[in-house]
Amino acid sequence: MLSAISIQNIVLIDQLDLPLEGGMTALTGETGAGKSILLDSLSLALGGRGDNGLVRKGTERGQVVASVELPMDHRVMALLQENELMSDGEIILRRVQYGDGRTRGFVNDQPISAKLMQKIGQELIEIHGQHDDRALVDPTTHRHLLDAYGGHRQLLAATKDAHKALTAAQDALNRQEAAVEKARADEDFARHVVAELEELNTEKGEEDDLAAQRQRLMELEKAADEVRDADEVINGPSAPSTALAGLMRQLMRKGEGEQNLFTPVIENIDAALVALDRTSEALDDIKRQMEFDPLELENAEERLFALRAAARKHQCLVDDLPDILAKYQKAIQDLERGDEDLTQLREALAKAETDYRGAAIALSEARANTAEDLIKAVEAELPDLKLGQARFLVDQKVDENRVSANGFDIIEFHVQTNPGTNPGPMMKVASGGELSRFLLALKVVLADKGSAPVLIFDEIDTGVGGAVADAIGKRLARLSEKVQVLCVTHAPQVAARASQHLLIEKQVVDEGSLTRTHVKPLDEAARREEIARMLAGSEITDEARAAANRLRDEVVA
Repeated sequence: MLSAISIQNIVLIDQLDLPLEGGMTALTGETGAGKSILLDSLSLALGGRGDNGLVRKGTERGQVVASVELPMDHRVMALLQENELMSDGEIILRRVQYGDGRTRGFVNDQPISAKLMQKIGQELIEIHGQHDDRALVDPTTHRHLLDAYGGHRQLLAATKDAHKALTAAQDALNRQEAAVEKARADEDFARHVVAELEELNTEKGEEDDLAAQRQRLMELEKAADEVRDADEVINGPSAPSTALAGLMRQLMRKGEGEQNLFTPVIENIDAALVALDRTSEALDDIKRQMEFDPLELENAEERLFALRAAARKHQCLVDDLPDILAKYQKAIQDLERGDEDLTQLREALAKAETDYRGAAIALSEARANTAEDLIKAVEAELPDLKLGQARFLVDQKVDENRVSANGFDIIEFHVQTNPGTNPGPMMKVASGGELSRFLLALKVVLADKGSAPVLIFDEIDTGVGGAVADAIGKRLARLSEKVQVLCVTHAPQVAARASQHLLIEKQVVDEGSLTRTHVKPLDEAARREEIARMLAGSEITDEARAAANRLRDEVVA
């Protein structure tokens, strides 16, 4: 319930702290006293459009605070939680209007955007006036209201789930069809790549192995030339060992005396020949170790160059070639089993379509039955509201080609105000007074079905007679048993049935230099006097007081 309103520096209101009670509250007063200011202020707190004209003259800013108490399981609590706004059951909406046109909004003293404030406000409080184009007259809400009235939660949930599954099945089929189409377009290339890479048959790390082998063989090939040169020097035709051996033999043939003279030379030559023999043996060992097939280097280079050419072709590393092969092998496999997968996905889609259709038809049939019940309930309220010749209609358009999470139906509330006239949307067909009474009948019927916890009616009794005003008062009182009702009224029959009565009056203070709007709760005696004023006008007669007493006695009794 709306427990309190606090207003500062808004038009004629300098300071107003107004506690409110549950049930039905009547707001009355002379024309121009400031009732519309009160509603404009409340609309500002609910996220309505700001206007610097609302700021009281001579002040820099105005402020409106609305305090609402809710049970913790109310849907607004989930909305607050989604936006990281904490609440213990009390929601304090505060809106500051600056003189330069800026506004700032707060929920429980946490700053929020005007859009979020409006969304929260719409869930908490509905304001209905003669020419109000929101709430019940908005066709986009009619399906929700019909579902709420019929208790279609499970049917609606089943339809939403079926729609979600249908959408998922369609998306899966679309993706597979796109994949198969792409695979078919690339089939020839894929098969060529697979054949090429399968023939190449590379493995990860092969490039490094081949590069190391090539380097080793190239080094051996280069070293072989050096070995051949050394072998030519040591063992070739001009090898020093031949000349040294001949010289040593020549010296050894000398006489004993001469021989002794050359002994050191002979010994050194002999040592040199031994060293040359060992060097030759060492070269032979090296040659045996370096023996390799020249084709081995050629083959290693050809293999390495082929791998690197393939990598360049596919714009990848050589080590990634096996992955490229696997990718195209999978593409061919996907294509080969694509028809099978498509068949399965099409079967799944057909089942999802059948499930959705079944859920949507069940929901549509339930809505049709609920529409009949709603029509009867609303039309039962119309005679007392002097709309006995009028009809209320639920226009249900069923389009089975329309696939949505809410089913096949487009729902709109229509009315026929007089026999023989064409029915149509409430806003187009009903006059201001008729529209207000239709809305009241709807609200009475839908009070505990999807309604906001606080309903405000702004002069919906304008232009109606005593009997209709009395019927409106009874229905507002009945409505207030389920939700909190605030009504701005000029009808004494309506005001008499309220559980709380607030008088809005204009005061002139500071020797006439300042005018302000004041709101005060009325006790029982003051209520009767105010109702008498509403009956009689500016001069209250005894007859008016007696009539006021009868109205109140009927309610109090």
